[in-house]
Amino acid sequence: MVIRDELHDVGLQQRRKMFGAAGAEEQVHHTNDLNDKLQDFVTRYCFGDIWQRPGLSIPDRSKVTVAMLIASGKAHELRVHLRGALENGLTPLELREIALHAVLYCGIPASNEGLRALEEVLVERGMSLDMDGEAAATAGAGASPGA
Repeated sequence: MVIRDELHDVGLQQRRKMFGAAGAEEQVHHTNDLNDKLQDFVTRYCFGDIWQRPGLSIPDRSKVTVAMLIASGKAHELRVHLRGALENGLTPLELREIALHAVLYCGIPASNEGLRALEEVLVERGMSLDMDGEAAATAGAGASPGA
């Protein structure tokens, strides 16, 4: 049983900001007797406490989280946090650069998995990364600037 309090409410609000109302509600909807304690912990202490601390901005926390998930090879959680990073204001170019930077410290396989996850998230959102590194809507990817 989840007890609602200020920490839980702040955490749920942060999850909604990062993953959208539907994404946050989906996470809550999939809470059951097996994982309810973990989901409550994540909502309260991950998003209600740690993500709210001073010292790092929310976008910077997203950068750190994406880098750590690339390094640890957690592909599912990486995709979740790539979506959140985009909601937190990171650009596809910044996310690509994090994945490329990872090659120096984590190796080619980790970097490649990070790029693959980013591509999946961009495709699902109807976005692409053009040759200049700018995000573009897939529908307008072939149009020339100013056209």
